Amino acid sequence: MNSNILDHVTAGKADKSDVLINCRKKEAGQGVTIAIKSSVKAFFAKHIESLVSSKIKELSINDIQIEVEDNGALDFVILARLEAALVKMGYPVHKSLQGEPCHDYFNPDFSRLRRSRLYIPGNNPDLIINAGLFGSDSLILDLEDSVAPEQKFDTRFVVRNILTCKNNFLGSSERIVRINPPGCEYGPADLEMIVPARPDTLLIPKCETAEDVVKVEKIVEELERRHQITKPILFMPLIETAKGVINAYSIACASKRSVALCFGAEDFTRDIGCERTRDGKETLSARCSIVYAAKAAGIEAIDTVFSDIEDSEGLKKSTLEAQSLGFCGKGLIHPGQIKIVHEVFAPTNEQIQYANKVMQAIEDAKARGLGVIALGSKMIDAPVVERAKKTLELAKKMGIETAKKEVK
Repeated sequence: MNSNILDHVTAGKADKSDVLINCRKKEAGQGVTIAIKSSVKAFFAKHIESLVSSKIKELSINDIQIEVEDNGALDFVILARLEAALVKMGYPVHKSLQGEPCHDYFNPDFSRLRRSRLYIPGNNPDLIINAGLFGSDSLILDLEDSVAPEQKFDTRFVVRNILTCKNNFLGSSERIVRINPPGCEYGPADLEMIVPARPDTLLIPKCETAEDVVKVEKIVEELERRHQITKPILFMPLIETAKGVINAYSIACASKRSVALCFGAEDFTRDIGCERTRDGKETLSARCSIVYAAKAAGIEAIDTVFSDIEDSEGLKKSTLEAQSLGFCGKGLIHPGQIKIVHEVFAPTNEQIQYANKVMQAIEDAKARGLGVIALGSKMIDAPVVERAKKTLELAKKMGIETAKKEVK
């Protein structure tokens, strides 16, 4: 018997769509026993027992007692929890119990829409398996604030398995993982587990200096080489402190992988010692600084979450303000917030029609050999043209009709 094997470990939770695994070491020669307790036992107990038994045999593990308390967990969750338990116990598990990873949905894209970024606790399979139905531009599988320290180890296996699962539970949404800060004990381990699973983007929290981003990039580059990942995984630095706001521009410029600079108001207000209010005046200066830094660096800026999920009017007001400041999107904590945010960030018919008029005026001026472009009595300069192009590009991405219409 291996003396390094622990006597007893647990992994997972007895929650809906999850499973709690208890593993106990047995004396040599006592063999393997598997006990199933399931809310759907009549339908799936045999399948669960067969699944667990096959993996134990593959690993040549003998003399172990495994108790499975299931609450409707899918296979990728069961295997994640089982693997976490076996690794914690001390067994050498050299590859995912889920089998050959699927990377068909890996699609890091600089130009995609990021109006909505919905946070999903990485330790909540019940939310994860439905996440692709919500219609959020991006989904953030969270390993940081929403996961208790004692659950972080187990959660990595769940997040890795959902990223590499053949079933596409996350839909067409951008697949973002918020790791723990690179300077803490959990951050490097997050990267070691998650980067090979090929998330589209990494959300890097608590960024205070450019070095925080550089540190992550060095680890990611090495992991990409090791695992032959040819498309670069993208970054979103998340600024949540006064020091981070002061260094926002250098953070935004720290890596060519960065697609957006994000703001987190909850930790920011705690850091500066003030209460977070509904109208957000206490964060206005910081939000402006982040927009300026992002735009100067040539990337997008994404606003903080609005934490009251019952206050639709407050969300709309906050999102309108974010748009007016130059943010391209907002963090969300509930699927019910998606529709309002998407509506606010959509170009209006009037904006689309004006953009079409601007582009038509440019065509007319070129056809007539004119160097000066005018629309009615107003001159059209480069910033106006650029805004018109961006309006039409955004409308096209959102599937909004941009055909030229006569506007009186």
